[in-house]
Amino acid sequence: MEIKQVVLKDLEADLAQLDKLESIDPQLILVFGYTGHFASPLLNQALTSYFPNAHRVGCSTAGEITSTAVLSQTTVVTAVHFDSTTLKVATARIAGMDNSFDAGKNLAAQLRSDELRALLVLGQGVNINGSAMIEGIVSELGDSLPITGGLAADDGAFVKTYTLSNNGVSTSEIVGIGFSGENLLFSNGSYGGWKAFGPTRKVTRSTGNILYELDGEPALNVYKRYLGDYAKDLPSSGLLFPFEMLSDARESLGQIRTILGVDESNGSLVLAGAINPEGFLRLMHAHTNDLVDGAETAADATLEKIQAHTDPALGLLVSCVGRKLVMGGRVDEEVEAVQDILGENTVLCGFYSNGEICPSYQLAACSLHNQTMTITYLTERV
Repeated sequence: MEIKQVVLKDLEADLAQLDKLESIDPQLILVFGYTGHFASPLLNQALTSYFPNAHRVGCSTAGEITSTAVLSQTTVVTAVHFDSTTLKVATARIAGMDNSFDAGKNLAAQLRSDELRALLVLGQGVNINGSAMIEGIVSELGDSLPITGGLAADDGAFVKTYTLSNNGVSTSEIVGIGFSGENLLFSNGSYGGWKAFGPTRKVTRSTGNILYELDGEPALNVYKRYLGDYAKDLPSSGLLFPFEMLSDARESLGQIRTILGVDESNGSLVLAGAINPEGFLRLMHAHTNDLVDGAETAADATLEKIQAHTDPALGLLVSCVGRKLVMGGRVDEEVEAVQDILGENTVLCGFYSNGEICPSYQLAACSLHNQTMTITYLTERV
């Protein structure tokens, strides 16, 4: 297995750097970058020209991750050559939130095979129900297959995001990479680091990912009371105060939900994933040290799942845009913490997202997360 990486800052001027990746004859090109770059036809044209025989997959971000830094308004291109692992890439169009389950089911049906070992999924980051998309995938592939990935972002604007596949750049497609091969080592970890505050609130009315009432009161009213001065900056300030989901027995489900939008007319909150209509919610907050500790926990969990690992390896990190806002100038610290644990011979790439896809820390089944650091670890036995 070989891995090389370049960073494109000025898109037009830096595209020639792509030739540095050709020497390893990559089968996979992972591309995570600035929305302005994805909107330009130059990016896809260059990737297609340089790597016509490789699978080209990626998405727009709220920040790009490398082994050395968290970047902004760049595009990070990572080339991977596998010795024995085989890949298959599929796409499915998603017309809107109501189509999310069917899109996930369609994607999975294209990739299903007896040899499939793991699946990486990238979805658009707005106008999607990520939980329903995952349910559609699991309905085809079962709940034992490792599924990881994330939802594209647009620097926290929540307006338009992009995915990339062999078809080109799209604002309406989800993309999946199916991995097969006996020598593939595929592991993952996910953790948040957020802490609960305030009382537990009963969900008294919700539909899908729309929260209408908590304890019989309009959810927006309850939320604004707890936010205080932060309420005037909604919905963006909602990234700083997500909800923890609890079961109907008030037990943690290991899942966090971020607020993506508010509806003043009916007092509802739009969350990034589905809500348990019979469950409970409580607000959460965090400091930078808590989130760095959470990233370390995710990295430790990743290595615990494999008995031995070989070099080199690829670490694909998907962290939430809300974590980036909380940590500010210290955001590099969570990436550095992961690098220290995974080792210097693990090449990191990834992005800050509108949602993370991974089995939860408590549960083996894949689900949509918000406000977590999720890690996908790939290498091959030699």
